[in-house]
Amino acid sequence: MNLPIALTVLRIFLVPVLVVLLLTRTVNGLYLGTVVFGLAVLTDYLDGYFARRRNQVTRLGIILDPLADKLLTSAAFLSLVEMKLVPAWMVMIILGRELAVTALRNLALSRGVVIPASPLGKSKMVSQVVAIFLLLLAKPFGALRPLAVAALWVGLVLTVVSGIDYFRRFFFEGNRNEKSPTDGRAPEARSSARA
Repeated sequence: MNLPIALTVLRIFLVPVLVVLLLTRTVNGLYLGTVVFGLAVLTDYLDGYFARRRNQVTRLGIILDPLADKLLTSAAFLSLVEMKLVPAWMVMIILGRELAVTALRNLALSRGVVIPASPLGKSKMVSQVVAIFLLLLAKPFGALRPLAVAALWVGLVLTVVSGIDYFRRFFFEGNRNEKSPTDGRAPEARSSARA
């Protein structure tokens, strides 16, 4: 296991710690939960940095990294719903998109195509992280609440737009495979050769 993958696995293990801390419903739990969330976000930055710097970008890392991101943000958003800081319907849209894109990526992977994170997907992740931080901090610091709500709306819009973009890219890639001239291999084999 290389360092980037170890950092991704650490992020996954921080998810239950985050949930427990946030749902203790104490001020200390909230502050510690915010710190744990920040640490998990830092591992997200560091795993990508080290993977590129050490030339350790792997297929496993490409698959695990977005999964760890989804687990982290989903756990944080569900905790925020339980804490009554976020409307449940907004979180359902976010989680629905995450599940749909994960299913889409798994379908593509079964065809030998790896769909990497798009710039829109990365913007979505950043906006969600900012919204979660602001929502957590708005509980003790009420003046941040309007900014937190605005960040949540930006995150929601980017979540939907990036989800549509993933589906568009998937179906465009699939149609391109079917229309490309045959070289004696099935479309899936040609996709795998490009991946």
